[in-house]
Amino acid sequence: MIIGASIKRKEDPRLLTGQGRYIDDLRLPGMLHVAIVRSPHAHARIIAFDTAAARRLPGVALVATAADLGNAGRIPIRLGPKPSLAPFLQPPLARGRVRYVGEPVVLVVAADRRVAEDAADLVVVEYDSLPVIPDTEQAIQPGATALHEGTSGNVADRLLTVIGEPERAMEGAAVRLRQRLTVARHTGVPMETRGLLATHDVTGVLTMWGPTKVPHFNRRVLAGLLGWPEERIRFVEPDVGGGFGVRGEFYPEDFLIPWTAIRLNRPVKWIEDRREHMAATNHSRQQIHDVEVGATRDGHLIALVDHITVDMGAYLRTHGVTVPELTAALLPGPYRLPHYRCEVACVMTNKTPTGTYRAPGRYEGNFVRERTMDLLAAVIDMDPAEIRRRNFIPPEAMPYTVGATALGEETTYDVGNYASALAAALDAIHYPQLRRDQAEVRKVGRHVGIGIASFVEKAGPGPWETARVVLDATGRATVYTGGTSLGQGIETVLAQICAQELGLPVDDVTVRHGDTAEVPEGIGAWGSRVTVVGGNAVYYAAGEVKTRLLARTADRLEAAARDLVVEGGHIWVRGAPGRRMAVNEVVPAEGLAASHRYHASKMTYPYGTHAAVVDVDTHTGQVRILDYAIAYDVGRAVNPRLVEGQLVGGLAQGIGGALLEELAYDEHGQLLSATFMDYLLPTSMDMPKRVTIRILEETPTPLNPLGVKGAGEGGTAAVGGAIANAVADALQSAGAKVLDLPLSPDRVLTLLRSAVRAQQQEVKS
Repeated sequence: MIIGASIKRKEDPRLLTGQGRYIDDLRLPGMLHVAIVRSPHAHARIIAFDTAAARRLPGVALVATAADLGNAGRIPIRLGPKPSLAPFLQPPLARGRVRYVGEPVVLVVAADRRVAEDAADLVVVEYDSLPVIPDTEQAIQPGATALHEGTSGNVADRLLTVIGEPERAMEGAAVRLRQRLTVARHTGVPMETRGLLATHDVTGVLTMWGPTKVPHFNRRVLAGLLGWPEERIRFVEPDVGGGFGVRGEFYPEDFLIPWTAIRLNRPVKWIEDRREHMAATNHSRQQIHDVEVGATRDGHLIALVDHITVDMGAYLRTHGVTVPELTAALLPGPYRLPHYRCEVACVMTNKTPTGTYRAPGRYEGNFVRERTMDLLAAVIDMDPAEIRRRNFIPPEAMPYTVGATALGEETTYDVGNYASALAAALDAIHYPQLRRDQAEVRKVGRHVGIGIASFVEKAGPGPWETARVVLDATGRATVYTGGTSLGQGIETVLAQICAQELGLPVDDVTVRHGDTAEVPEGIGAWGSRVTVVGGNAVYYAAGEVKTRLLARTADRLEAAARDLVVEGGHIWVRGAPGRRMAVNEVVPAEGLAASHRYHASKMTYPYGTHAAVVDVDTHTGQVRILDYAIAYDVGRAVNPRLVEGQLVGGLAQGIGGALLEELAYDEHGQLLSATFMDYLLPTSMDMPKRVTIRILEETPTPLNPLGVKGAGEGGTAAVGGAIANAVADALQSAGAKVLDLPLSPDRVLTLLRSAVRAQQQEVKS
């Protein structure tokens, strides 16, 4: 079987031998370079520009402000647009007012990047400072300055989810627990920053390299902003040095670079430097949860009520309010929760706008819910694993409707055995023995803790994806997919699906993607959807080609098509392998081709459990991860090796958010952690000593013929919850309250000092 085989990635030989072509590898004759003057103020009125000195610098081709852009509108929302959100959208260049440090204000174009940057330094912008709103608490105060004209305040949207009668049920709960938990702002930091290259040729066609996540959406938006038909715009996807949700959406630069190429009729390139990336690319995560849970004395959940405040930053970008919507929709997780209320305030502040980052909304919600489960277990003196077992939605209840909605779809879990995933993760860390060992090491003063976090993910959002499969006269196949590659291995996985269906060796299948000239329609890569939606499109298209292939072969082999077997590039009669033909003997000169648009009416819901074992140094605040296990059900793993790679890579990013990464601002709205001196990423030294991955295929989804669910985000989704629970368990005797992420060394030490002060105060009183 080709599906299910852990073959090596088809992409790797090219990438590992330096033959990849990334955006900065591309050069065109006469190419110009862009530098962008960005606001140094978090909130200010633009009074005047002085660009004369910049324009006089030799080599400068253009200096442009918002006035030069004409009637270019604001960047629209891709997911969940609402008319009420329109006032909060961002223009490509600031118009009259800046609202965050790093907002694009002036565009400078020159013969090379150095000249462009020198010219940018010569641009003088006169500002009149305005009151800064650095956090959500100030933003929602009565009388707070409204950051956007034509609005009544700084709450862009309020989301409400109500299931049952949560307040009434909470009143009758024998055990009630209320707590505030927070997740700090951080972001995806790919090795390669964003970059764009645009050229406007003599035929009037604009070609754009760089947008990689949703090129067809970006082309549509650009066409709308330019007032052009889409047919005059071609988007081409180069190789990508990491995506993770933060790159590939439509940013201001996605308009500015092609606009400049048209204006100057020259190729134009822009490469984001790292400081720009930290200040201008989408941030994510920052949420405050005021949560209350009610339960019976034997640990059965009755009700959950959560008031969430989300810092959206200065503008709403292409994801709108989808991230907090996903938090609310999946906050109940894998547990039967009869009564649930979630109120979300989406608040604007003078910070960089937010968007998605791997497991958006779920990383935050999983931390809050799973930390709350452990706090509840402590109150009723129950093992954390046991309280989860008692509350899991059982397999026989599937499909299970939660009662919330996200991405325009009611949250209905398709299939799952959550207790099995918990058991697999606990088995991987040898949980019963580990608890006994923990008691022994604590006697000698070591602070070792165990944390678990169970979760449900979402994957495979539609509404559709396209595929075209062409089998040529040589017996080789080419797949054209509307999905795009962000490093997840789609050239391998989609080739495996096609190869199995057509009975070809994987090496005889080529996958083409990311070029709107070759694939005119597509939805792209986001939400762990390419294998689920794109893979099934390939399955059906290849199946149609196979049907035509066997029909052509049947007469020649004097057998019914249903009695034919195609495998290894040959077709033979079942039971009579001597009667065979090579595929290339059957395919006509013009080839055989079929297209399919696969519609995904419902998302799939993979699930799993993370388990972490940590050792906390109470003198330094350092958290060392001794052991980590992920048990994750993907329905059916097309390539288990790639699934494992996705999970381990996701774990590394989750560790960053759990222990290190934080985009900190001061009261003036200045970003304090804009370099790697201050914004710490996990290294190999921060990874667990041991990582065990258990890929489960116990519950293939009935929603698609391949039975596949998504795998891209499960490695990240529950890391914050598992590590926070492990650190809390380790510091239990010290009385430290673990309620916030990240658990950086200074925060751990602060928790310990606060616990000591609380104990001293208790003794005095």
